[in-house]
Amino acid sequence: MAQSNKQKPRRIVMLAFDGAQILDITGPLQILSGVNDALSDGSRAYDFAILNRSARPIVTSSGMRLLSDQSFLGLPSQFWRGVDTLMVTGGEGTAQAMGDADLIGAIRDGARAARRVVSICSGAFLLAQAGLLDGKRATTHWVSAERLAQMFPAVSVDADAIYVRDGRIWTSAGITAGMDLALALVREDFGAAMALKIAQRHVMYVARPGGQSQFSAKLSASFSADTRLGTLIQQLPLMLDQDLSVPRLAERAAMSERNFLRQFRAETGVPPARFIERLRLEAAREMLAASGHPVAHVARHCGFGSPESMRRIFQRDLRISPAAFRARFLTPEERPS
Repeated sequence: MAQSNKQKPRRIVMLAFDGAQILDITGPLQILSGVNDALSDGSRAYDFAILNRSARPIVTSSGMRLLSDQSFLGLPSQFWRGVDTLMVTGGEGTAQAMGDADLIGAIRDGARAARRVVSICSGAFLLAQAGLLDGKRATTHWVSAERLAQMFPAVSVDADAIYVRDGRIWTSAGITAGMDLALALVREDFGAAMALKIAQRHVMYVARPGGQSQFSAKLSASFSADTRLGTLIQQLPLMLDQDLSVPRLAERAAMSERNFLRQFRAETGVPPARFIERLRLEAAREMLAASGHPVAHVARHCGFGSPESMRRIFQRDLRISPAAFRARFLTPEERPS
């Protein structure tokens, strides 16, 4: 889609704060600015403004400083009327930023006027604090997804999505996922061909395969070893190639099957079969990413029974095959021939 020289650039405003993740700011803006470089008629697709509480540089979570264009304090209503897309960064400073009434007010003011509202990474917490995510689907960094759901129960949190669009509200997963979201904005504004061109220039997928669950860390819940059941749960990762049926596990825990099922769910929040499946998936991810063992060996070692069973669970939970997962995490030298 060509842009006329007479068409005004779309105004992109990024609200930032001390402790922001630098890539949450620069990543999406770099993707959008790539459209300016790609237009052949010399016109501009987007103009940008980074707003901070004061006019001084933003001290990002890495310690590096970014210049801001102006303060978000006391902006007149006509400023917001010219905004096409309001973007809100995330980062380690998000928790403190949630208590900044002026920042939350600026988010609300901008959201009332902007055509689109976007959060990057943990910036979703700020949109939620401003009341913009009530009754909507949203995502954030996988580390923070459970906390977002707990703090804001009116928000439907998708912990696996790379980005979510619900009406005019867009939210992205962690950090580099903001660039994926920005590509989606380019596609909406200038079409698929332009999005492909920008993706190619930035050595990116137009649509990243799989969800963010493929990057998550080990099962985070910790379980007390003070009880026989707690000890058994802690030992499960070492027993994945064994018989982990409910009758066998109940016997190991010296409990009736009914009592075992009830207490296991109370302890972990999920039935035994689902918990064990997650452990097996986790172990398979680690083996695929760190070794050259054949997929069939990984499937047997992790207790899936067959490569096909493991593939089905990978596709269901991670939306990517074991082979494709391995290809993304091993260097060419490490991949099996």
